[in-house]
Amino acid sequence: MTRATRFAYPSTRDLKVEPDAATLLFIDVQNFCAVREGGEFAGMSKKEFDDKLGYFFEEMESRVIPNMQRLQAGARKAGIEVMYTLIRSLTRDGRDRSLDYKITGFNVPPGSWDGEVIDAIKPLDDEIVLPKTSSDVFTSTNISYVLRNLGTRYLILSGVVTDQCVEGAIRHACDEGFLVTQITDACATYSRERHDNSLKAIRGYCRQVTTDEFLKEIGA
Repeated sequence: MTRATRFAYPSTRDLKVEPDAATLLFIDVQNFCAVREGGEFAGMSKKEFDDKLGYFFEEMESRVIPNMQRLQAGARKAGIEVMYTLIRSLTRDGRDRSLDYKITGFNVPPGSWDGEVIDAIKPLDDEIVLPKTSSDVFTSTNISYVLRNLGTRYLILSGVVTDQCVEGAIRHACDEGFLVTQITDACATYSRERHDNSLKAIRGYCRQVTTDEFLKEIGA
């Protein structure tokens, strides 16, 4: 008997999650980059802010954050682990950051307001928050180890921005052997075109559902 016949592997990504083996991960939903007053946007003029970020914050405030709140409540009710990752350095001067973050100028010091999850989806005391110093959470944290210790097989993703940190996490999680579900209307980026293009590009790595579809699936 071969190894392949001894173990049953799924033949599709289109599988409903099993709540007791699932984790909902919110990516970079933090003060630094997910609220208007965030440090990423410091120094922008009103015109520059409106031109570059008007669509993003309209989406966040009218659709995406309310969907995140519903996901969070539904996951908690269903017994799904809720976890958060956010951009935050381990050192005040950010010397531990990735080269990419140093070039970009991202340094969110530990203990800072920018380095906290937004109030709208504030974590409970015992929910896990992992600081990351690169775009891909799997690269700069021990998240894979933590997920496996939690017994996670199904990883549900929501966050910002769709075509950067969210997309990177989906690819890496898939390669790590997790069954990934992306909540399409609980992610956002800086234009509708970028969001839609990312969803198309990443479709082969995950299952994509809406907030309503996912909540119905888990009975929440």
